[in-house]
Amino acid sequence: MQQQMYKGIRKRSAKVFCGLPLVDIALGPDPDKGEIRGHAHGIIAIGDVAKGWIALGGLARGGLAFGGVAVGLVAFGGVGLGVVSFGGLALGLLALGGLAIGGLAIGGGAIGVVAVGGGAIGYYACGGGALGKYVISAMQRSPEAVEFFKHWRP
Repeated sequence: MQQQMYKGIRKRSAKVFCGLPLVDIALGPDPDKGEIRGHAHGIIAIGDVAKGWIALGGLARGGLAFGGVAVGLVAFGGVGLGVVSFGGLALGLLALGGLAIGGLAIGGGAIGVVAVGGGAIGYYACGGGALGKYVISAMQRSPEAVEFFKHWRP
């Protein structure tokens, strides 16, 4: 029995901006090119692997990235890496996620200069279990941390 390979989707806009197609979509395999995954590269890139100003894909890289693994200035994904990232695992200057690691980290587990979470490790740390130079936790309340975090609450 011969195995049939399905052809994926390939769409690219004719309009170009800054040398990139306005929209590039590449999903699934392309047997003609020998690709098992679609690689999209454009202003708006949608693909198995996507790279663009706005990128959506399994692996997304761009200014604004959405994906299973997202890398960008603003990244949303299962794993988000960026200046601002959101995801199950978020790494960035501002990180929000299940496990957040960054300058400002907010998550179930948070590691950063400023860390807020169930478990928090940071210079300023606030959480049920917190470790750091200045801490608010179930066990301690340093005056410096209370002063620092009071500006964060309404």
